[in-house]
Amino acid sequence: MKSDSLRFGRFTLQGSSRRLYCDGVVVDVSSRYFDALVLLATNAGALVSKDQFMDDVWRGVPVTDEALTQCIRSLRRVLGDDAARPMFIETVPKHGYRFIAPVERDVGPVATTSVATATTTDWATFWALGGAGVVGGGLAGLLGGLFYGFAGASQPMAPGMGATSIVLVLTAITVLVALLGAAGVSFGIAAIGLWNSGRWSATMAGGAVGGFLIGGIVKLLGLDAFNLVLGQSPTQMTGALEGVVIGASVGLGLWLGRRQARHMPLRFAILPAALIGGLGGAGIVMAGGRLLGGSIYELARLLPQSRLRFDQIGGFFGETGFGPISQIVTAGLEGMLFAAGVTAAILLAQRQRGA
Repeated sequence: MKSDSLRFGRFTLQGSSRRLYCDGVVVDVSSRYFDALVLLATNAGALVSKDQFMDDVWRGVPVTDEALTQCIRSLRRVLGDDAARPMFIETVPKHGYRFIAPVERDVGPVATTSVATATTTDWATFWALGGAGVVGGGLAGLLGGLFYGFAGASQPMAPGMGATSIVLVLTAITVLVALLGAAGVSFGIAAIGLWNSGRWSATMAGGAVGGFLIGGIVKLLGLDAFNLVLGQSPTQMTGALEGVVIGASVGLGLWLGRRQARHMPLRFAILPAALIGGLGGAGIVMAGGRLLGGSIYELARLLPQSRLRFDQIGGFFGETGFGPISQIVTAGLEGMLFAAGVTAAILLAQRQRGA
């Protein structure tokens, strides 16, 4: 078996086996930093910009400039290099880095040793980012559930436990649905990272596919459960198509947010996601769909004895009951909270990992 090798100083870099050797001894380098070294060495003598590192090494995953600085610092430590008097990696202030050591290219046999792959690190990132997105979605669901719970209680909270029960039940339902939706969207987006694709279209597609699958499953199980228990089910409730829109909105918002996160605080980086998610949620209702608030309202209409009312929400917009304006606004808020929560959690997890 043959493999391209790059030789510089006492080091040999083998791309196919993903190993770095120093005087024939394997040097431990993390997967992401190994990719950065390959990028530098294969472009020896040429400037490698910060954007090129972000595109080719981090592959669209949101990181700050500090992550790149830490990467270069670690590589210099591995190579025994000095930033003040570099032999391998030269800093080009405000632009990027240049590999200045002479590099020899040859094709030689690959040692028959165990191959170090990137899959361990990639899968660790997959679970970390997907899990973070689930947590962020759950927190968004908690806020949304409390809003619907207090708005939907048909009596003041103080006199008894009836209204309190409504708040607790609606909050629990909203959190559960948000966790399921976030799991589909977040792990769908994280799965794209396993294929090393950071394009905006791929990130959107990952979120859309995850939203489609979870939305379809939730709707199918929900309708079956209502028919089994109540003998009837809502004519309209959130499902696969709504999941596609929200998932794609989160994907696009995350892609934009990861670029903003390089230059500004996290609270500003999530603004594109919040805006796109809000527009997506409102657009769903305007197109005739339903998000969670509309689905709960449809369910309450099936039960004449239900104490659940959303009249208080409609009153803010001069409507009698939960009218079209109320549904558009609340759906926009749902989309905004969900997209912002998932995006913020993923960006924060990525920043902490420095990956």
